[in-house]
Amino acid sequence: MFIDEATIWVKAGDGGRGCLSFRREKFVPKGGPDGGDGGRGGHVILQVDPQLSTLVDLRYRREYQAECGKPGEGNNRHGRNGEDLMIRIPSGTIVKDAETGNVIADLSSVEEQFLVAAGGHGGRGNARFKSSTNQSPRRVEPGLPGEERTLQLELKLLADVGIIGFPNVGKSTLIARISAARPKIADYPFTTLTPNLGVVRTAEYKSFVVVDIPGLIEGASQGVGLGFQFLRHIERTRMFVHMLDLSPATQRDPIEDFHKINAELEQYDPTLCQRRQIVAANKMDVLHERSSLARLQAFCDQENLPCFPISAVTGQGIQTLVQYMATVLFPEESGMSKLPIDAHFA
Repeated sequence: MFIDEATIWVKAGDGGRGCLSFRREKFVPKGGPDGGDGGRGGHVILQVDPQLSTLVDLRYRREYQAECGKPGEGNNRHGRNGEDLMIRIPSGTIVKDAETGNVIADLSSVEEQFLVAAGGHGGRGNARFKSSTNQSPRRVEPGLPGEERTLQLELKLLADVGIIGFPNVGKSTLIARISAARPKIADYPFTTLTPNLGVVRTAEYKSFVVVDIPGLIEGASQGVGLGFQFLRHIERTRMFVHMLDLSPATQRDPIEDFHKINAELEQYDPTLCQRRQIVAANKMDVLHERSSLARLQAFCDQENLPCFPISAVTGQGIQTLVQYMATVLFPEESGMSKLPIDAHFA
């Protein structure tokens, strides 16, 4: 189950209470205060786990509390510190304060840790208050309470390439063709209800991650269809593959579709339209009259966009498209680094 939002309550451990104790030993002529300090409460720490890809575990357990510190004991023995509580989260998680909405942390690095609630300090025992004027102090301190807060977690998938386009244009078919991902594929709109990640391996022994974004239609940025629920997952991508349907059966205008999707991206985040885009003209296996392709290529020439006629079903043009994506992502190591950005491939 793919879950990309969760709200949890965290509470760090309270500090242990200081001890009130006096030294009393047989044959020892002088005693005195010997109460130890209480232990520190356990911290609550978020840690990135590369094995996780969803927040589903945090959806069903919403409260997390670390261990409290142990109280001090006599003979100047300090209480044990409470054990820290580690909460595992997937890479790409944004942590917000639920009350203020402020971003606390953006955790993307592998094994990265972030302290979200500090444990309370342990209280001082009466041995700490001994002085020349107070030989028998009876004062101790309680431990301080640990921090508690409500956190709102949002997952933004980490991917190099985002596949965008209207429903049913072949995004899931493409990601299944170029990677080991196996998304649900059917001939009706909104088949894909969650983003799908796939790892693409190239001949140069390099790999990159692609993600297909479901539910993009006109009005998505205002909540139409699946709305902006998954638009956040393309914010971290380095480039877009904009898939357009050239099948005559759909009677769609690919250029009009291109403008509609980009308009939704601009309304959601204006910086997304400045990101590099590659046009993939899909369903060439059923396109018998090439005038629509020629019109689309002329438009791409005018906009300085690379255009790739492909068929995600038969695999036509897929290898060239993947090679070009690798060229853009790894220009210093690719043999195709000198290809013009507006090149066309049949």
